[in-house]
Amino acid sequence: MTLLDNALIFLYLATLIVIGFYANRKQVDVDDYYVAGRRQGTFSMACLWLASWIGGASVIGSSGKAYAAGITGIWYVCSLAFGLLLFGLMFAKRVKQLGDRHRFLTYPDLIEKHYDSRTRIVATLTTAIAYIAFSAGQLAAAGSILHVLLGWDFSSGLMLASAIVVLYTATGGYLAVAWTDWVQFALLLIGILLIGLPIALENGGTTAELSQALPSSYFEIGAWGWSSIAALVVSVSLSFFTSMDSFTRTFAARSPGAAHRGALLAVAFMLPIAVAATWLGMTTATLFPDIANSNDALTTFVMEMFPPGFKGMMLVGLLAAVMSTADICILTASANISRDVYQRYVNPDISQQQMLRLGMYASLGIGLLAALLAWQMEDVLDLLLLGFTLNSAALILPTIAAVYAWRVDSTTAFWSICLSFGTVLCWYLGGALELAPVFTTNPLWPGLIMAAISFFLLRALRPPAALATDTAA
Repeated sequence: MTLLDNALIFLYLATLIVIGFYANRKQVDVDDYYVAGRRQGTFSMACLWLASWIGGASVIGSSGKAYAAGITGIWYVCSLAFGLLLFGLMFAKRVKQLGDRHRFLTYPDLIEKHYDSRTRIVATLTTAIAYIAFSAGQLAAAGSILHVLLGWDFSSGLMLASAIVVLYTATGGYLAVAWTDWVQFALLLIGILLIGLPIALENGGTTAELSQALPSSYFEIGAWGWSSIAALVVSVSLSFFTSMDSFTRTFAARSPGAAHRGALLAVAFMLPIAVAATWLGMTTATLFPDIANSNDALTTFVMEMFPPGFKGMMLVGLLAAVMSTADICILTASANISRDVYQRYVNPDISQQQMLRLGMYASLGIGLLAALLAWQMEDVLDLLLLGFTLNSAALILPTIAAVYAWRVDSTTAFWSICLSFGTVLCWYLGGALELAPVFTTNPLWPGLIMAAISFFLLRALRPPAALATDTAA
């Protein structure tokens, strides 16, 4: 690392803190803090999607999987692209219309409007737990970058990354996120596609060279295991329809059209990033086959192969992508605490200024908890998949019913969420403790089966409650 590279990195970290404090002064109310004033255009929406879902954890996780197993590492980002495509086509406009009509800030706002307060509680619990896991995955990726970048141990890199992310997120809110995501996305796209891929092709990364240097298993698209791939595609795709940040981001759009177009534009950028990240991971496997932690593959490639200046820019882009994803996840869980718990059940008359301060404190607490989880569980993709599974299995059917105004009573929704969520947690616990062979099954499948059985059985047995007609778009 040259002085120029180090200067670029620390300049970026300092700039984040400055932006956070500047955005803090521009915030008027909680709409600014949690949904960026509801005025983001198409390109801003695309950048928000990309910064959150195609963050550094996605790129690092995909390249790390490709380093360890080959082309099968492309499945993660392709799953994200497929899920966002479905959300953009089926949900984006409708969710934006509902959000504007009822001034929703959070996903549980929507759930309570269609069902009742107890269903809101379990949706809030499910969302908060999932987003703490998402936040931890991003912070683990940031710690991994700084571990290689600065030569520190993982714990020290994690502490630095967490401190900066939590500070600028807690102070700046969604406004700071929206302002920085344009630059962060541009840095990642330029670094991965326009600099990283040509360097890989010039240094043993052509298809012919890779086929000679790597085992044949590296070119098997299903090497990850088809059962694992199926669970990944389903859980990730469904998570777009149940993840609170999908709703929060859509509420932030200027119009239903901007929400729709922004999602589809983001999909167009995801696919080349998926190819490039996988290619760089496989190239790194030929150049540096002895990396102890596969999550360090991309950072090692950048450190060793990029020229001075570009090296710092690429690492800043990776770090930026990680942090821009982490801040969304922290804000989402923070909104669960301040809006969905405190304002809804403790102090409904809280003022806008008090809500802003509470949101900042909640963001600080969530960030610290996520950092602790990342320290205990370093694997990036495992952390992300835990969050996806919890969200998608428990919430998908009640969410579709709420958005499309199906006639489903609150008891059906409540018990469907509870039973599915409990099943997923039991399966994770049973697998961790190796209680029985049945628990080796991916927790997504028993969670979805329980959700479907309980939802449709209860719906058939109980007369549907009369729903307010204004929930229809």
